[in-house]
Amino acid sequence: MFNIHGFMKSRKLYNRIAVFRKERNISRKELAEIIGVNFQTVGYLEREEYNPSLDLAFKISEYFGLPVELIFSTEPLKPLIEEIIELKNKIGGQ
Repeated sequence: MFNIHGFMKSRKLYNRIAVFRKERNISRKELAEIIGVNFQTVGYLEREEYNPSLDLAFKISEYFGLPVELIFSTEPLKPLIEEIIELKNKIGGQ
């Protein structure tokens, strides 16, 4: 996971930005204005062509009112309904 210079390679981040944006019925441009980036950046993020800075990830998380780990992951994300069912099973099984 390190490059030839000894630095850790950037790993791909998966995200649910588009899902939450559509749920709120806001455009990429509107989200971009809220979080302080160019609307094209939101497109790059949604297509997972660009990893956000930590600050930007927190801005997105704060806007949606959700934990960062519900929006971003280093592993491919499952559909939300599957995660909700798993969470309910964990809570109900305790």
